[in-house]
Amino acid sequence: MSKRDLKKYLAELNKEQLEEQIIELYEKFSPVKVYYDFAFNPKEDKLLQESRTKISHEYFPVKKPGVKWRPKAKMRRSVAQKIIKHFIVLGVDSFVIADIMLYNIEIAQTYSAENFIKQELFYKSMLNSFEQAVNFAISNGILGEFKARIIAIQQETIQQKWKNKYDFEAIVDKIDF
Repeated sequence: MSKRDLKKYLAELNKEQLEEQIIELYEKFSPVKVYYDFAFNPKEDKLLQESRTKISHEYFPVKKPGVKWRPKAKMRRSVAQKIIKHFIVLGVDSFVIADIMLYNIEIAQTYSAENFIKQELFYKSMLNSFEQAVNFAISNGILGEFKARIIAIQQETIQQKWKNKYDFEAIVDKIDF
């Protein structure tokens, strides 16, 4: 069904029928429920804090009480990417989205400062995340608010002697703060 056909169909329904359909969608489909729950009660601070915790546990897993061994860091970029995509779908404020994008890179750098990472894919992945975060900040007109963090991330790649530090530098050099 095209968007035009949908509009035509909805125009034929009365208010009660529309309400019934929306309630049915809300009950039947989890993404619709999540959307409406957020739309009517947007607790962005809580959502941001939960997301930061989830991302940090990818690099610094929490040891469960009573267990002798410490879980291994998974370092999955996909976890942060899913959170970011979810935030965009919900319509979360662009400052919050940019914050979580940069936080993902910052926590990865904190981890790599303490642990040697030999996987080339890790560095490439962080570069992709960095480029996406910078582009997102530019396209939403909020680059100035994140200038210090963007530069700090780029400087940290030099400090840690990342193999692709010049690629990070090239991205920052293209920006007109």
